[in-house]
Amino acid sequence: MRKRCIIPVVLLACMVGLVVYVRSLNIPPPVVADMSCTQWQRVKVNDSLYTVGSNWLHRSRGGLWEMYLEGGGFERGVAFGKLTQELLEYQEDAFVEMIGQYVPSASYLRLLKYFVAWFNRKLPEYVPQEYLEEIYGTSLSASPRFDFIADPYLRQLNYHAAHDMGHALQNMNMVGCTSFALWNGRTADSCLAVGRNFDFYAGERFAENRIVCFIRPDSGYRFTMVSWADMCGVLSGMNEKGLTVTINAAKSDIPAASAMPVSLLAREILQYAATIDEAYAIADRRSVFVSESFLIGSCTDNRAATIEKTPEKQGLYAPVGDQIICTNHFQSDLFVGDATNLDNIRESDSPYRLARAEELLAARAVFNETAIAAVLRDTRGLGGKTIGYGNEKAINQLIAHHTVIFKPAKQKFWVSTHPYQLGELVAYNADSIFAMPMIRLMHTGRLPEIAGNISADSLLYSPDYAQFLRYRQMCDSLRTDMDRNGKGKRLVDERFASRFVQTNPEMFRVYCLLGDWHQSRKEYATAVQYWKMALTKEIPRLPEREYLEKQIEKYDR
Repeated sequence: MRKRCIIPVVLLACMVGLVVYVRSLNIPPPVVADMSCTQWQRVKVNDSLYTVGSNWLHRSRGGLWEMYLEGGGFERGVAFGKLTQELLEYQEDAFVEMIGQYVPSASYLRLLKYFVAWFNRKLPEYVPQEYLEEIYGTSLSASPRFDFIADPYLRQLNYHAAHDMGHALQNMNMVGCTSFALWNGRTADSCLAVGRNFDFYAGERFAENRIVCFIRPDSGYRFTMVSWADMCGVLSGMNEKGLTVTINAAKSDIPAASAMPVSLLAREILQYAATIDEAYAIADRRSVFVSESFLIGSCTDNRAATIEKTPEKQGLYAPVGDQIICTNHFQSDLFVGDATNLDNIRESDSPYRLARAEELLAARAVFNETAIAAVLRDTRGLGGKTIGYGNEKAINQLIAHHTVIFKPAKQKFWVSTHPYQLGELVAYNADSIFAMPMIRLMHTGRLPEIAGNISADSLLYSPDYAQFLRYRQMCDSLRTDMDRNGKGKRLVDERFASRFVQTNPEMFRVYCLLGDWHQSRKEYATAVQYWKMALTKEIPRLPEREYLEKQIEKYDR
């Protein structure tokens, strides 16, 4: 009896000690010499245009938010927060809602909160002062609704490490990005082109309000990036020197403590580097706590390369030829024998997506932006095989926060509109927007339009897409029914199962979920039938296949 109690007692003692320790932490915001910008007032010009000083926020006809910021770090942050105050609250609400879905237990959420605070206790030591001030400035407009989590500054600071925390501590499947670059004879104008899907999924609401930011800092290069309210880190961006940065997560070992969030390292590269060598040098002098690939496109070099970085080492992947593809494993010589990387290659969907991208890029000699978009929107598997909509082995997993295509030599880029990468890709020219007087925006109510928007994907208007949405809804119904553990009215029956299969017949998860549901009802023979059917489909990851095999072995009597 005493041995049975020891583990809960130790855990309780650790939890109490952690709470006491965290509450003793004092992490103040950075000291800002001049805080006069906090007196700025937001002006509503009309329903789609707001200004704060020389900064502005505009809602485009395509549904994208477009924002211009200038000045020092704190000034930019204050303007960001004031301009996006409602979006800031909406984004935080969506993020907290998503966390609640992953961790539904209130007690575990409290423990997670204290653990994250302890884990990130030294985070400010790794973030440049400029970005601490920017985050602090934004946090001044954060909603008090979420003060139960932490004070606004600590929340905003920790949110910038959420991407890293997720795939470092649990290798959560929130990110499975695909990106590639083409140059010389592979593009219609022989200039560098970069395409990427940012497949960060934190719920449908989280991706609704994409912001295309145009930033003129008082130091470094001006740049543009695709982001959301409260995110000053870079996920996809291009600067005035024609350097682009996109990030792709890689498998990480569990770290002992946090360091510099990768989105903020990407931001520093974008703001201060003009070449691949300069980008590499910036990355090399910073410490991170997860493994990440930084695909760097350089107009100056007229090529692209991938900086592959872990907490311990850093390499460069720069293949010979006129193209590069980046998914979620490392490819440089430095990581050929790396055990974690080899496990990632063996267990994940990353090599499959890379092979599919190679296949599509080999299918034609020359690419323009429309052809690049077609690759990024591809939902099929190797050889054009139908593998189910939403399959993580597809380049287009129908979860993307955004898709972006860069043509840095022309300072031109395209950003996808909702949903995922299926909506119209809106064309921008960064030079023309930075050169535009604000009075013109206030007079016309729109940014300078340029030709070349890429039409919405035809999938968006097809019966298949409607079925896919139905599939998503029915997945939620199945999970809800299983969570209820047989209590209350059944949400699922055999007719449901038949309709569910019809929504996405080649998707392995349909059969896996149905097997799990029947197992929860102790209907083991039927469960095994569905699990065996799932094994005939394209399964993204080795652990998912192993799970099915173990369930079949256990219940196939």
